[in-house]
Amino acid sequence: MQIKINDVLRAYIDPLTEAEYSALERSILVEGCRDALVLWQDVLVDGHNRYQICQQHGIPFKVTENTSFKSLEDVKLWMIDNHLGRRSVSDFQRGVLALRKKDIMAAKSAELAALALAEDAAVAPPDDGESVARPAAMPLSSREDIARAARLSSNTISQIEKIQKTAAPELVEAVRSGTISINAAATVASLPEAEQVAAVAGGKKLLQQAAKEVRELRAASRTPREPKEGEEPLSEADQLRAEIVTLKARNATLKAENAALQERISALVDAS
Repeated sequence: MQIKINDVLRAYIDPLTEAEYSALERSILVEGCRDALVLWQDVLVDGHNRYQICQQHGIPFKVTENTSFKSLEDVKLWMIDNHLGRRSVSDFQRGVLALRKKDIMAAKSAELAALALAEDAAVAPPDDGESVARPAAMPLSSREDIARAARLSSNTISQIEKIQKTAAPELVEAVRSGTISINAAATVASLPEAEQVAAVAGGKKLLQQAAKEVRELRAASRTPREPKEGEEPLSEADQLRAEIVTLKARNATLKAENAALQERISALVDAS
């Protein structure tokens, strides 16, 4: 059988790191390819790295065909569930995969609702010319469902969603590689893109510092509550401390902007 590679499926799951790939290669060279490659007809679904290593070193391998797949979406759902069950998958990867599953299931639910509506209309067309789609059951319809599928907290899922929507590609790569935590990355993602890039370029310590300063700025910008009866208002010293936190955060923002501008200047100089 001539195994085919689908680029969409090959790129659907995050690639192994160099260290992980090397470890897999050493294992296959010593023990052989123990797990069978999974196919959808003649398309490779699971085992892209094992297939590449076996082809490179002339190592035999086994294949098994999953006959339950009816569409590319079915294949993707199987890939997601397969990887969610692996211990080596990071929290960020599990959250991303669970959110992808939610999107696929939502599309399937809409498709089923439209099909049910068409069937109803064919049997008994509505009198008023309007039709209402029957709701289709859709797993992972809430953030809590997504969190359970990923074995994460709802708050972590919210942070991953924020990273996906607002983080610069460099920041996404930093959290994917473990350079920065999901919590800190979601905080840094609230900064302008140029400041995110500058923080990533500064390394782990600068990323952590940027997250800390954003949190301090948020805390300082909150409107202080009115003191309750019997409580004393903020002292002058406390007010000055809050102002210092605000100024430090503004200073950090200016530094990040300056670093980003310097990087752009260097890039322009190199290009010329």
